[in-house]
Amino acid sequence: MKATSTTPSTSAPVAHNALPPPSATSNARSSRIAPHSHIKGLGLTSDGLAAPDGAGFIGQINAREACGVVVDLVKSRKFSGRALLLVGAPGTGKTALALAVSHELGNKVPFCPMVGSEVYSTEVKKTEVLAESFRRAIGLRIKETKEVYEGEVTELTPAESENPLSGYGKTVSHVIVGLKTVKGTKQLRLDPTIYEAILKEKIVVGDVIYVEANTGAVKRVGRSDAYASSYDLESETYVPLPKGDVHKRKELVQDVTLGDLDAANARPQGGQDIMSVMGSLVKSGRTEVTDKLRREVNKVVKGYVDQGGVVFIDEVHMLDIECFTYLNALLESPMAPTVILATNRGNALVRGTTDVVSPHGVPVDLLDRCLIVKTDGYNREQIGKVVQLRANVEGLKLGPGVLERIAEEGERGSMRYALQLLTPASILASLSGRSQIEVEDIGEMNELFLDAKTSATNIGADGGFDGGKMW
Repeated sequence: MKATSTTPSTSAPVAHNALPPPSATSNARSSRIAPHSHIKGLGLTSDGLAAPDGAGFIGQINAREACGVVVDLVKSRKFSGRALLLVGAPGTGKTALALAVSHELGNKVPFCPMVGSEVYSTEVKKTEVLAESFRRAIGLRIKETKEVYEGEVTELTPAESENPLSGYGKTVSHVIVGLKTVKGTKQLRLDPTIYEAILKEKIVVGDVIYVEANTGAVKRVGRSDAYASSYDLESETYVPLPKGDVHKRKELVQDVTLGDLDAANARPQGGQDIMSVMGSLVKSGRTEVTDKLRREVNKVVKGYVDQGGVVFIDEVHMLDIECFTYLNALLESPMAPTVILATNRGNALVRGTTDVVSPHGVPVDLLDRCLIVKTDGYNREQIGKVVQLRANVEGLKLGPGVLERIAEEGERGSMRYALQLLTPASILASLSGRSQIEVEDIGEMNELFLDAKTSATNIGADGGFDGGKMW
């Protein structure tokens, strides 16, 4: 199958699996666009009513308003000991709702997603995985004043020298970093270990950073607003040029979680500085944290806990009866975060039992603790709006009739399948020399790929595929 250029040139046909030509901006920073990056909140009015289209959400009026009530309960500290359970078919926005609840609680609120099957690890106990997730969702904010070098990066030049350990190759001896503020500029000659931290942070010229004078810790604050564009949705965080001198004393805010402190105290490294404590987290291997250690950490930080975050357990029906029992105990903890569960099951056997069938595969005693919210399916009009929203976020142009065609495919198959057609169709369009997706690109995507329903119809009665036995 070939995709040819629409221009009347003499160029040869381009195969659909050919690599696109390199972009002129390929050396710029590229960010992965997350599936729910368009979700900014629940999109509720001041009286708690959901707008048809708001904060990136399309539809799900009842579910959004119900989640808004839960947000009010959490903010008023009246949701302790309970959980929110989202039930609905796959692709109806359960994960998006959980993320929106987290946004409504605050930008700095930790959001810790996991799936039920994550607990089945060979390294630690199932209950330990649940406890770690709960602890990672409880944040602390630590303020301290440090001597730093801060500014916009104007130069980043590593200097190489012969490797003293062998006669082959070269090694970085130091790195020259130029920093600029409103008041002036300064050139720094830094240790090669700091260069490794710069590479790890993916820092490039034009980023605003600070380097701690005592520890050499490097932190990327954001992109200088001199490089800001006029897009409505940005994948970067733009910050103004720092004021004052490059070398200064600055109050730094470190956001850590109880999970970080648990892990650091389980593997003490001897450092008293917060960066020394955090540095212990890069050690390989997982260590189980005892309940005694957690109680000691709780005593120390009880007065410093900023607020609880959100633990989101998707496919909660994959947990077994042991995990569900432990989950009841975690919900009653005085430092428990907001817990959101999600499932797409109806009546199902509770894992770990042989005869206990319960709604959604969740034991009745845990269901009794939950506020249950149902998500609805999307109609063709709503699917079209979601597709257009995602196309805007991903910077894709849709030709005449494309939105209607994709919405039709989404109604026939699923909305997830409709959204999955966007990016490969844009690649096909670019290979054909076009800047926007056309209807024929969607048609060719349907020839290349199958949606779940079409794939299911191809399975014969004997369990193999029509047109050839698979097993």
